[in-house]
Amino acid sequence: MTSSIMFRSPEARARIAAWFDRFHETLPVPTRSREVSTRFGETHVLVAGPEHAPPLVCLHGALASSAHLLGELAPLLTRYRVHAVDVIGQSVKSADVRLPIDGPAYAEWLTDVLDALGLARAHLLGVSWGGFAAVRMAQVAPARIDKLVLIVPAALVSGSAWQGLTRIAIPMALYRAFPSEARLARLVSGLFSTQDGPWRAYLGDAILSYRLDFRPPPLATPASLAGFTRPALVFGADDDVSFPGAKLLARVKELLPHAETELLEGCRHSPPTDDAFRARLCARIARFLGGDAATDVAGVARRGLTPSESPSTT
Repeated sequence: MTSSIMFRSPEARARIAAWFDRFHETLPVPTRSREVSTRFGETHVLVAGPEHAPPLVCLHGALASSAHLLGELAPLLTRYRVHAVDVIGQSVKSADVRLPIDGPAYAEWLTDVLDALGLARAHLLGVSWGGFAAVRMAQVAPARIDKLVLIVPAALVSGSAWQGLTRIAIPMALYRAFPSEARLARLVSGLFSTQDGPWRAYLGDAILSYRLDFRPPPLATPASLAGFTRPALVFGADDDVSFPGAKLLARVKELLPHAETELLEGCRHSPPTDDAFRARLCARIARFLGGDAATDVAGVARRGLTPSESPSTT
């Protein structure tokens, strides 16, 4: 790679690719890696879960990957056929391009992905920047979505510019210019509910490796989402600097009056990355998506089992 829109150097790209492998190695179930073609470039997808289970397409946040997200959704992997898509322009595993944030590009890209996967319609889950892409899909191609789940999504509200500057932007700029554990800790404290673990070290490398792209996506309007009438579930985090939870969920009621909402109390933009929280979150998502999968995932959550320990049938 002689030049890159996404990475500061070939070494930086290799460092992030190694992180993908590390997160992938921790996944509790086997996965299938797929490359699909879209009009914007090649897109990588990690597929896991029973082959004939209901399809659930998942979109991760900025600077992350399919392997990062599958680990956080592990309790869902026993009863859904999860297609974790590496968001183009935001993951080391997909094409090195940036899509325009105005207009239908993200929905066109995701439409191509669904077509390549043979999915006429599927449940769709988006986190943060992936939530923005999912909202775009709801605006442009609502018929392709069965049920929609959004976790701390972008493109619905904006936070305080002052808090964003003091808690996120300045700590990030200082760490990027003068990396140190103390500066990384300050940055992590503004973003993550869990302050240690692999996500902390990964964020440090990601901030130093990516050419950062934090263009704020345009906010959705009631008119732009009027055609989306499918069930929706939206999670907001009460201490989210970027998309404050109470403000987010109030706006959801304007944009999607039929949506269910949940406020994640005591959570920053990145919710807790521990098994107990994952179990509760995934049990709530499974109840919303419905069917036998809801019963199974809720049972796993109650027993405190990981998906690899629970019974698996198709």
